Amino acid sequence: MTQTQELISSRPPAGSRLAVHTEDLVKTFGETRAVDNICLDVAEGEIFGVLGPNGAGKTTVLRMLATLLDIDSGVAQIFGVDVARSPHVVRQLIGLTGQYASVDEGLTALENLRLFGRLQGLSRAQARSTADDLLTQFALEEAANKPLAKFSGGMRRRLDLAASLITRPPLIFLDEPTTGLDPRTRGQMWTTIRSLVADGATVLLTTQYLDEADQLADRIAVIDHGRTVAEGTPDELKSSVGVSTLQLDVASAVQGAEAARVIEAVLGTEVHLAPEQGRITVPLPAADKAGDVLVALRAASISVASLQVSKPSLDEVFLALTGSGVPDEQNDPTSSTVQETH
Repeated sequence: MTQTQELISSRPPAGSRLAVHTEDLVKTFGETRAVDNICLDVAEGEIFGVLGPNGAGKTTVLRMLATLLDIDSGVAQIFGVDVARSPHVVRQLIGLTGQYASVDEGLTALENLRLFGRLQGLSRAQARSTADDLLTQFALEEAANKPLAKFSGGMRRRLDLAASLITRPPLIFLDEPTTGLDPRTRGQMWTTIRSLVADGATVLLTTQYLDEADQLADRIAVIDHGRTVAEGTPDELKSSVGVSTLQLDVASAVQGAEAARVIEAVLGTEVHLAPEQGRITVPLPAADKAGDVLVALRAASISVASLQVSKPSLDEVFLALTGSGVPDEQNDPTSSTVQETH
């Protein structure tokens, strides 16, 4: 294993109640092993992030926990309730907001929330009261009676999240909740997610956005090709890739591969090139090693256009753990074929 693969496997504090517990979770689709012995422990009251590229298996794990996909082997428990044996009980403990809005386009926001309330067993009065409260909480009261055709993407996502909270579940699954949103709306969603936890909920979210995981998650599991390749707090993951990070651009992109070989020889670690093959990011055991890299590149007649030494970020963790290639979405058999339900 490389240094970055020998990462700590963070666990919740001793004595904390587990909202989610899995052991050796497996899901296969034909010859594809989409989830390969995943083990997760999510403590009650935390935001737990599952980070990984397209096709890594993030959504498949979430769907298994939410009872939308059968578990081939392994154990999954929600607040101690076995997912495979008691799916109806589990559904009463969770709320799910998926990648695609599950609200009815032919209804207004108010009508959607009242409908979800009735479907989940609330009386007419309870459904009306809950819908009104949620519209206020998610700043949608002024749009309560507007058709969804007039909603922005951010408004739709907020309404979808509101619909998953009709029964105030203690555990909320968010599958890439801010995909496609503008930066301002993403920030608003982050504030909403933090408020849910402040009110006592536990949140498990999947995301491809490194800054989102860094901003929100108390702990993060990085998944690639169906396996957990690292788990820890954001700071633990960052420190695992080195004290500092070197990022440089070579003056000529055609020299990118040669520059990578030179840097690997100096530092003794694998180097990943960006898609344009001219940008290199590599962890440094010490910041002053950047000088050794520059000397070696000059000796090899490789010109450097820009260079920066900084503390590691989740970007470097992600590259170190998953490499520069990002699998295509079609590698996740559930990425577009299964629609979300609340």
